[in-house]
Amino acid sequence: MEKGEWDNCTSPVKFILLGMGNVSSLKTLFFLLLLMIYSVTMVGNILIVVLVVADQHLHTPMYFFLGNLSSLETCYSSTILPRLLASFLTGDSSISAHGCITQLHFFCAFASSECYLLAVMSYDRYLAICQPLLYASLMTWKVSLWLTAASWLVGFLSCTIVPSFLSQFKFCGPKKIDHFFCDLTPLLELSYSDTRVVTTVSFILCFLTLVFPFLFTLASYVCIIAAILRIPSSVGRQKAFSTCSSHLTVVTVFYGTLITVYMVPRTPQLRQLNKVFSFFYTILTPLVNPLIYSLRNREVREALRKALRKALAFTQSSQQFCTPA
Repeated sequence: MEKGEWDNCTSPVKFILLGMGNVSSLKTLFFLLLLMIYSVTMVGNILIVVLVVADQHLHTPMYFFLGNLSSLETCYSSTILPRLLASFLTGDSSISAHGCITQLHFFCAFASSECYLLAVMSYDRYLAICQPLLYASLMTWKVSLWLTAASWLVGFLSCTIVPSFLSQFKFCGPKKIDHFFCDLTPLLELSYSDTRVVTTVSFILCFLTLVFPFLFTLASYVCIIAAILRIPSSVGRQKAFSTCSSHLTVVTVFYGTLITVYMVPRTPQLRQLNKVFSFFYTILTPLVNPLIYSLRNREVREALRKALRKALAFTQSSQQFCTPA
């Protein structure tokens, strides 16, 4: 780049998020669809947190981790969907540079924390199935708290480095991000600063926050499946597998879409496909997780039924109290 062109490069005030492309004719439909997805996601995940806190039968490490996963999913969705809904409602797809970097930071932090928490949950299932006699002594409440706190803390600390680099970058030409949220790769494509350092750092962090937890989770489930196959009775195998099937489904959906997004090359022909897979792991995964746990987990279904019965009984007693004699 010529010196005069470099002098015109500045840290931008705003970026333009191009979203899913030219969908102006479907704007209302997209808005209603995303609003429904966000509402169901929030209600489903908050309901699981409430059930885990309120029902004493769910006061176990496994459900403590599940409550934290639902909390993460709530925060995770809230970094992207409210901004996306506002852009459909107002027609303003711009986002400030600080807002963009902040969105990237929190998105990466919650995603990294979720990777670690899924690894912790797989370790919990490994102990429960492969070391049942030692489970109570190994997975104490103190250990559960430490593992959960570490998942949140490491996720957030690891994702402060790249945004601090980006805040110093200069951008030239059109400030248009070809995505529906501020992801790292589209931002780097717009920068005229030297991105080699931040690319290397992000690669190392990606290994630490994505690949390492994934390999740990994979190894845990290899051991779990091997242990289940050694159980002589089919009833015993089915009972053991039912304790981890929900988590295994969540892990498969989350990592399957996440890895696909970052494995698909960002060529002009495949960018729309990349956005579709990004839509799956950023928006649909937090939606399906509470559905998976509520439909496939007997304890959660029973806790939900009890909560509904109590709510119905309370409503009926309130109506009787308010009815004049």
